[in-house]
Amino acid sequence: MKHDTLAVLLVLGILAPISGHLFAHPIASPVDADTPPAFDITNAEATTDGRLLTFAMDVAGVAGSVKPVPIGRLTGARVQSYVWPTSMDPSIVGFDANSGILALAITAHPDFDDTPLYDENRDGDPANDGADWHSHWVVLVEDESCGAGLKVRDVSPGQDLLPATAPYLPIALDSPGMSPVLDGSRARITVPVENAADIAFDAVTAELQVNENGGAPLLCVTGVHDVASGDLSLPGRVMED
Repeated sequence: MKHDTLAVLLVLGILAPISGHLFAHPIASPVDADTPPAFDITNAEATTDGRLLTFAMDVAGVAGSVKPVPIGRLTGARVQSYVWPTSMDPSIVGFDANSGILALAITAHPDFDDTPLYDENRDGDPANDGADWHSHWVVLVEDESCGAGLKVRDVSPGQDLLPATAPYLPIALDSPGMSPVLDGSRARITVPVENAADIAFDAVTAELQVNENGGAPLLCVTGVHDVASGDLSLPGRVMED
């Protein structure tokens, strides 16, 4: 797993002139023999029909074939993820404005469930589905105490704005219930976002971990498998169907 911090890459990428990538739409990424194939990004793209926004990434192996090993508790639990950081303001989906980097994520974590409104495995219990791949909107912010320099923003429910479908954890995380599709080498997710053409994005595969003590920072990005652009410069652009 790569140890270049996402925070440093974000600073370098966001400060770089976006105009340099004006004509970049999908993002091609070379295969890396040192990256687990399930997380080795080869391509990332995003499209919109004006009403729905679809993100996709292709990997060298089988998308979704690797999940965290269960440890039997929430504290210290690990999360594997396919993530699309974007240039959209977090307020678009119901978080506080200008509060960080809004990203769409597909995650799996067998030790806890954070989608209480949805029964992903259809067994009649909506509280035991964390091991199944599911979707989240998250707001990412810098935190040097995290292994990769980023965390899901810590919040105070009732004080900080959260979307109506947020699971009411003390982090900026929403569970919108949109089902991801992981088929062969591709991971794909569609969400309702209007007028998304030309939004900038990138693609990342990463591991996160819940704080061993249960306090803040509650959910850190602890390791990076791959970054499609190599520098988190958000070179991708959402294309109209």
